[in-house]
Amino acid sequence: MPPPAENRSGSLPDDADLPGPHGISAELAVRIPQLLAAMRSVGSGTELHLTLDKLCETAAALGGARYAAIGVVAEDGQGLSDFVHHGVDSATARAIGHLPDGHRGLLGALIRDPRPLRLADLTTDPRSCGFPPHHPPMRSFLGVPIRVEEEIFGNLYLAEKEGGAEFTEEDLQILRVLATEAGIAIGNARLHEASKQRERWIDGSVAVTTSLLSGSDADEALTVVAEQARHLADARAGFVLLPTEEGGMEVVAASSRADEPRGAMGLVIPADSVLVRELLAGRPVLVDDATSDPRVRTEVGAGFGPSMMLPLVSDDRVLGALVTPRSVGARHFTETERTLATQFATQAALALRMAEAQRDRERLAVLEDRDRIARDLHDLVIQRLFATGMMLETAQRRSDAPAVREKLGNAVDELDVTIQEIRTAIFALQQGPADAPAGLRTRVLREINLAAVPLGFTPSHRFLGPVDTLVGETTGKNLVAALREALSNAFRHSGAGRIEVIVEAGRPLPDGTPGVRLTVADDGVGIAAGGRRSGLRNLRRRAESLGGSSWYGPGIGENGGGTSVVWEAAL
Repeated sequence: MPPPAENRSGSLPDDADLPGPHGISAELAVRIPQLLAAMRSVGSGTELHLTLDKLCETAAALGGARYAAIGVVAEDGQGLSDFVHHGVDSATARAIGHLPDGHRGLLGALIRDPRPLRLADLTTDPRSCGFPPHHPPMRSFLGVPIRVEEEIFGNLYLAEKEGGAEFTEEDLQILRVLATEAGIAIGNARLHEASKQRERWIDGSVAVTTSLLSGSDADEALTVVAEQARHLADARAGFVLLPTEEGGMEVVAASSRADEPRGAMGLVIPADSVLVRELLAGRPVLVDDATSDPRVRTEVGAGFGPSMMLPLVSDDRVLGALVTPRSVGARHFTETERTLATQFATQAALALRMAEAQRDRERLAVLEDRDRIARDLHDLVIQRLFATGMMLETAQRRSDAPAVREKLGNAVDELDVTIQEIRTAIFALQQGPADAPAGLRTRVLREINLAAVPLGFTPSHRFLGPVDTLVGETTGKNLVAALREALSNAFRHSGAGRIEVIVEAGRPLPDGTPGVRLTVADDGVGIAAGGRRSGLRNLRRRAESLGGSSWYGPGIGENGGGTSVVWEAAL
């Protein structure tokens, strides 16, 4: 018996009951065992997307339909956030292009009025807006809402009944029962995924804290923050921004996928930017499309879509910001993701405070050590050298041999030069960080002289090209940090007796752009197989963030012994 005419091409009452035990049609009675088996199959999954795929396949089989789909309603109820389909092959799907967004047409009507809908010919319905090019033809249509508890999760659609027939009342009842079971299965899958998601964010917070407590330097800890945030947020990139002295914010750590261009390090967002004002006021900035939102039209937001920009706040103090942008056209961040990312940002802010305190302690220890070294050099070493020089001068005057007098004179001259060099070193040790000259050449020499104290000798150095005028501030700052890391590694691991430092400005990078190269070579024991590589990884990350690279090879010892570390970046 055919369904009532008014139900063949319009909405059906959402509270219609299934036929009673004495009113079940023969067709429905035959299909109930299939329905029960399908319900067991659909309800056994815990991964949400696999559950939706299985549901589409099962609905198409039970309803005798060629096509099936599930449209997942967006959190704000405006359109679809996901669209899972069955029956359309991958080649056709690629030819169609964009999936439905649910803002118009029949799919939009089902979102605005979530009631069962059965149509004999969807192309004649006034709410239909037609099909895009390459879309397969469809006529008969059946749609029912999927509820997870009291929430509308989405809609389950069937199209193109086999044999060109219309969907029947029995098809509708079968699909409604399946949609009810699907709501339960989807609810369980969502809870399972939410639990796993929270676990991943907690593990990410632990990784940040562990990196800091393991003795990593501040730059490496911030890089871990950026990497973890990018991975956990399923973002295209991750950035950590810190305030500048001028009131803006600078990218100090960046993480991106392996196939993404690297070049965000050192970018500065000016103080008059709306984005900076919002973040420094402690307010998160959440955008749906960074390419069009006027608040984030900056170099950092260029080429990205949905983005979360969260302030790093600790004790009501804004220490920086964490930015996790997705690609253009990617799905928006859910409320759950925003909550978890905010909690992660709070943990990252705590890690940043710990890193800041660690830097302060290290700086104080260095200043105290430098002050002690300067006093010892002045009070002990120079006095002894001066006394030795006087004894040599006395011996020179009393000697009758011209050759001996000449050698003693040369020795006295060398002692005078040494005393002058020591006094220069004392002056450099007594300078505070704010007093250091800005020139890159001077900063490199300062690092070499500082390293000479623990090494027991002064590394040799060479400068090639106009180092001070060609190398920019960001690259220069990172080059000095790389030099410090390389000299520290040589002191702790190589047992070297000789170290050479070469800085060459204007040397072309592999892509032809001008760059600067730092080479630190020693005659030590070399890098042990299976040894730690954290310092070398840090050097490579720092170089890659500036469009360069870093590697190591044979040193300057006999027969290529020792290690040579090369670090280069764009000017």
